[in-house]
Amino acid sequence: MNNKLQPALIGGVVLGLLSAIPFISLGNACCCSWAILGGALASYLYIKSSSAPVRVGDGAILGLLAGAIGAAIYLVVGIPLSFLMQSALLEFLGSFVQGFGPEAAEAFRRQAEVAQSQTIAQQLPGAILMGLIGSALLVGFATIGGLIGVAIFEKRKGGMDASSTPPPPPDFSGQPTSPPPPPNFSNPPGGGGYGSGV
Repeated sequence: MNNKLQPALIGGVVLGLLSAIPFISLGNACCCSWAILGGALASYLYIKSSSAPVRVGDGAILGLLAGAIGAAIYLVVGIPLSFLMQSALLEFLGSFVQGFGPEAAEAFRRQAEVAQSQTIAQQLPGAILMGLIGSALLVGFATIGGLIGVAIFEKRKGGMDASSTPPPPPDFSGQPTSPPPPPNFSNPPGGGGYGSGV
């Protein structure tokens, strides 16, 4: 387990920071991309350092560990950053929503005004709940990323790679082994051959 910790830590820090930083975290809107990337990165780093082939179960454990580390970073860093960057994020999203028409832009503007009128104490329970849901998603998708990483990066299938074929079994007779001679069908034993009447 200890040799899995370092790759999982690196993958978890990457996915946690990418998921926590405003604007960059929007990459998770596409199938939790940062979570999958963090789990796959953990698997890749572990495969690179492992002398033995890495199994699918190892990839799931690596993804799970990376997801747990990333989720902790996301909670500790992401929630405070979202409060600090709230006005800039709402402004950015408002300009994005304007492309969907004036009705959508007006509805978003009203929601943004309601959000900005609330105090941090009023917003905190909802933010923690959303953070916990987001953390569970990060852990789940990072586990999938660990599985995907093993499937993509582990080339040593079946417990060995192509260059490590096992040697032939030893010959205990003391004589060098040679293949048996091929059968001779041109002169069958008995001298009669096919079609002989006797």
